[in-house]
Amino acid sequence: MDRIALIALGSLAALALHTPLAPAQDFPARTVRLIVPFPPGGAVDILARSISTPMSKSLGQSVIVENRPGANTVIGAELVARAPADGHTILLMAPSFTINQFVRSKLPYDTVKDFTGVTLIASGALLIAVHPSLPAKNTKELIALARSNPGKLTYATASVIGGQRLAAELFKDVAKIDIVNVPYNGGAPATMAVVGGHTSMLVTNIIEAAPQVIAGKLRGIAVTTTKRSEVLPEVPTVAEAGYGGFDAGNWFGAVVRTGTPKQAIDRLNAEIARGLELPDVRDTLLKQGLTPAPMSPDAFAAFLRKEMERTGRIVKMLNLKMD
Repeated sequence: MDRIALIALGSLAALALHTPLAPAQDFPARTVRLIVPFPPGGAVDILARSISTPMSKSLGQSVIVENRPGANTVIGAELVARAPADGHTILLMAPSFTINQFVRSKLPYDTVKDFTGVTLIASGALLIAVHPSLPAKNTKELIALARSNPGKLTYATASVIGGQRLAAELFKDVAKIDIVNVPYNGGAPATMAVVGGHTSMLVTNIIEAAPQVIAGKLRGIAVTTTKRSEVLPEVPTVAEAGYGGFDAGNWFGAVVRTGTPKQAIDRLNAEIARGLELPDVRDTLLKQGLTPAPMSPDAFAAFLRKEMERTGRIVKMLNLKMD
């Protein structure tokens, strides 16, 4: 091989080393994975499955949902933190994602440095519901019952410390009651625990408990946002019971590993937003108590920073810890 050919090959090799394996303009180049750090049947899982089909069509690649529950969502988050930074692995997250850093002494990733926001997906109210056998038909009666039985009433949540637990702890704080948390590995099993009489009550996403309330297997006591839910309009707010300003809703978003090309993030942002605008997707979510709420990556990054500041203050005030 002559000298000119060698130089040409060397130049091509050098160029290859500096060329991304999957150029951003070709994104996505393979199957996209939506990692749900909760078991099937809960709010995050329903959201993921609602947007996966329209995303598959618009992206031109399969979009699959993978449930990776455990460790208060750490297992799913770690999987994304270790995945290639190319946008093909997305974490659908809930408030527990922002809370873990404040309640655990060690995480296998850095919540701030290892992830980049794609978009907020939806928000919704939480529901306080009880087993029908519990002698409490409204918030005031529930508080009175708890005060007369300190430490005896139990409430189920979808994780050890997430948005539901924070809402419950804030409710305990303003109502001056002592009720005991029993965490489950997702909203569906938490709801069924109360239906089965294993816990007295629960704080959960409306999407997970509304069917049981409508069927009479649970009794809705209150919603945690300042407005009533259209799904259960007969259930009053906590504020209506005399605790004005009480507001502790839930939200869900999407993040990817830091280092993912901006073009890929922007494409994912646009396709998720487009999917949420589809009438069938939007109607499905609204009927389940979730309001589509997409935003730009920059706006979502600002939202996450503010949410981390807020949850950090609450965790410190309530002295919540996992280890």
